[in-house]
Amino acid sequence: MADEVARRLVHATGATVPLSHLLAPDLVTWRVVQWFMFVCVVVAVALEYARLFVGLDWAIYDRLTREYEQDNPAGYALYMVGMGLVAAAVGLPGFDTAIAVPAMLMLAIGDPISGLLGSADASAVKQTWVLLAMFGVCTLLAAPFVPPAAAVLGGVAATFADGVKPTVRGFVVDDNFSIPVFSAVAMWVGVTVLANVTAPA
Repeated sequence: MADEVARRLVHATGATVPLSHLLAPDLVTWRVVQWFMFVCVVVAVALEYARLFVGLDWAIYDRLTREYEQDNPAGYALYMVGMGLVAAAVGLPGFDTAIAVPAMLMLAIGDPISGLLGSADASAVKQTWVLLAMFGVCTLLAAPFVPPAAAVLGGVAATFADGVKPTVRGFVVDDNFSIPVFSAVAMWVGVTVLANVTAPA
């Protein structure tokens, strides 16, 4: 249980990246966020290559990785890649920080809450009430940034990603990657597509 709490605390530190931009946008511009995440992704990918193919075996991996990650890309690396993709997408048509920030917060804050709530359950499938809590937290995180419909879509996508971990060619697609990416895409749909559909003629 102590290792689980440690993982969740490390997980939550990722919130400092988008929050730093919100609190000091002139100092921590989004370009700074993008470059910071780029560096994090490069370092994480290099460490994972060394761990999986060279044999790097630091003791911290035993504490911060799960059993299924021993032969798969670890969650921390997928965390960096997911956050990095969302950060890099800002500037694409219809995609701005109002989408990127809540998507990153859903991973950094929503996922640890869901993980701690579900850690008492020994089954591989999260209980319905845990998923509902994840949906509520993520929707509330998005509500200050995007319209209500987009916030709900983002919450649904994050909850789906939290509850489902597909395996692609033997590799587990961890929710550390899918939560920010899926929720960002869903909110983008809510902001752009739904806005156009509901706009008066």
